[in-house]
Amino acid sequence: MAKGADVQDRGEEQAPASSAVTGAGVQSVDRALGILEVLARTGESGVTEIAGELGVHKSTAFRLVATLEAHRLVEQTADRGRYRLGMGILRLAGATTARLDLVQEARPIARQLAADTGETVNIAVLAESSALYLDQVAGSSALQPHNWVGQHIPLHATSNGKVLLAGLDEPGLEAVLGQLATYTPHTITRRAQLREELAQVREQGHAVAVDELEVGLTAVAAPIRNAHGDVVASISVSGPSFRLPEDRLAEVVRAVVEAAREVSHRLGWGHR
Repeated sequence: MAKGADVQDRGEEQAPASSAVTGAGVQSVDRALGILEVLARTGESGVTEIAGELGVHKSTAFRLVATLEAHRLVEQTADRGRYRLGMGILRLAGATTARLDLVQEARPIARQLAADTGETVNIAVLAESSALYLDQVAGSSALQPHNWVGQHIPLHATSNGKVLLAGLDEPGLEAVLGQLATYTPHTITRRAQLREELAQVREQGHAVAVDELEVGLTAVAAPIRNAHGDVVASISVSGPSFRLPEDRLAEVVRAVVEAAREVSHRLGWGHR
């Protein structure tokens, strides 16, 4: 990863190493997706028809269909032995639509925030045990900006992550907290200390991370809430620590919190 002058272009990010995937596994995924495409096109089909479409043995098609059915991505029709797309597809589509709505509503606010601060603005959501970048806007001070949309960042070592963790109840927090990896001498690695930090984040309505993911990187984040008041995302401003010293942080915090409120209002939270 880039250091020094390039730190402001990354925001808070750290992409995990991907695991090796076997050729057989890729082939199975490809065939399973093929089944979904067949059903999307035909409305409903039997296993024999699906096998013919994919060019595979009927037993292979049946095994794949059974797996998709177990995940509710396909379901049997009243005419047993025939399948159609299942309700699980709607669940996935609904999650995607919600994220698209979030990005659409947040984009103009993120652009203004990046223009006002000159730094990189990121929108992140919780993705299992990490935070996922949904959108990024580079400010005027960013050099050689790199698009980190789609990358994952650690929760405990970033301002975005702390905001997302602070929005969880205790069971949710336990479910996502694994080993607290060390990134710098300033990274919080003790759970008791992290819980104290999260309590402070909830009380003050924002999170700050200084040199916790990488020495020389400072970031401020605030929660984005949906119509029910749930924390569904975070918005942050990040940049090199020398451009975000303590005497400037108060100003940046106000801007980030106000931006988060504006996006939340657009999503239906609170009243003007």
